[in-house]
Amino acid sequence: MKIRVGYEIVYDFPQPTPMIMVLGTHFTRASDVIVPDYLTVNPSATISPYRDGFGNWCSRILAPAGRVRLAADGLVRDSGLPDPVVASAGQHAVEELPADTLVYLLGSRYCETDRLSDIAWKLFEKTQPGWPRVQAICDFVHRHIAFGYEHARATMTAAEVYREGKGVCRDYAHLAIAFCRCMNIPARYCTGYLGDMGTEPPYGPGDFAGWFEAYIGGRWHTFDPRNNVPRIGRILIAQGRDASDVPITQTFGPNTLVSFKVWTDEVAEAA
Repeated sequence: MKIRVGYEIVYDFPQPTPMIMVLGTHFTRASDVIVPDYLTVNPSATISPYRDGFGNWCSRILAPAGRVRLAADGLVRDSGLPDPVVASAGQHAVEELPADTLVYLLGSRYCETDRLSDIAWKLFEKTQPGWPRVQAICDFVHRHIAFGYEHARATMTAAEVYREGKGVCRDYAHLAIAFCRCMNIPARYCTGYLGDMGTEPPYGPGDFAGWFEAYIGGRWHTFDPRNNVPRIGRILIAQGRDASDVPITQTFGPNTLVSFKVWTDEVAEAA
């Protein structure tokens, strides 16, 4: 299948303002890109690309004063298959984990393992290690949190999500990540596109999605506690310890967000 992906984000800036953007399709999907979702800036500004410490491609600009439009429109090839389920994937002993996964066992800005460790062990100690344990964590988080955009809060942490029982997709991911790390399972945050392919209407407004990956069975596997079912057409943008590592945009000065649109639509194949 082919999926059209893109966005239009409009800001007002009272003065020239530096920005960082993490908005392009992840390099691991490079072979699937049919039409690149190149970032465009209007009015024109010099875009300086760089790769961050997690391997994500990022862009820097000095946004001019006034109204600034960030946009992209691309086309990506996808298998059309749902997220893989590998129920036999086992959990690794910490001493056997690859060195590059260890950072994803540690607490981070939104995933306070120190505050949730006792809770995690009480909830999940008796679950089977590996895939069944990660799925049990996702099941709990899916049940525990009431979804609603009105609950979104930029400062919301995993411990607060657990206590308040409400949030958006990134909050589901943060709580599940924190629980996994408490149970000695490396887990990393993912942001990207996730359309409504294969689901029943009504459909919500377009938005970027947050999910996570857990390192079990010798590789990283996708989990999505917000939806908690395998989904079709997931397109990765970036990975990090939590959402603080991969903000869609980071502005370094005052601004007003004027409008925000995201699309992820299946494109009909030519007859």
